[in-house]
Amino acid sequence: MVLAAGLGTRMRPLTDTTTKALITVGGKALIDHVLDRLAEAGVEEAVVNVHHFADQVEAHLAARAFPRISISDERAELLDSGGGIQHARPLLGEDPIFVANIDSIWIEGKTPALESLKRVWDPAKMDVALLLVPRGQGIGFEGPRGFFMDAEGRLTHSAEPEPPTPYANVGFQIIKPEVLDGAGEGAFSMVPIWRDLAARGRLYGAVMDAFWMHVGDPAAREAAEARLR
Repeated sequence: MVLAAGLGTRMRPLTDTTTKALITVGGKALIDHVLDRLAEAGVEEAVVNVHHFADQVEAHLAARAFPRISISDERAELLDSGGGIQHARPLLGEDPIFVANIDSIWIEGKTPALESLKRVWDPAKMDVALLLVPRGQGIGFEGPRGFFMDAEGRLTHSAEPEPPTPYANVGFQIIKPEVLDGAGEGAFSMVPIWRDLAARGRLYGAVMDAFWMHVGDPAAREAAEARLR
């Protein structure tokens, strides 16, 4: 599941005429960076949700041969992260899935980042596994929000400035769609679900050794372009 429906307000004025998913970095649209990473990790089918400039996104994706793309249409209502996945469940099925934001790119380290996430995944003891990056190993970090990890890999989410969290969320995760059972319809975030799973010891993480770039606004885009050059 690729979450590409957002308005991209912090990317304005670039998103006044297109959607954030189609902003280019290093000569490639953000959504193609994401889909290429997923394809490298073995993903054969992807569901992409659309809302802002939805026709542009659909036309762009029509040119891709791999992975195979299905569209989850949110033109009527923007549904946030959890609501977007919930709306797409008829297309996704009920087996564990990757979920990816479209504003994260990275320069791989020794181990491909999504391989690190796949290796951690253990459905017997976890319901969600997040891909994380150590503080200081990237650009585009904002605010104190992040995660603590215990010796077993279990996560605790925090938005408090003290003590500082050692890990930031990259925007890629593996989830069991069933974690959305009972959440209802309409717009809602995944963050309360993470917190509930963390309290029950069912939220885990994998730490990438890649250099992460969060492309959240025009300045971050320029910084990512410079880093890639």
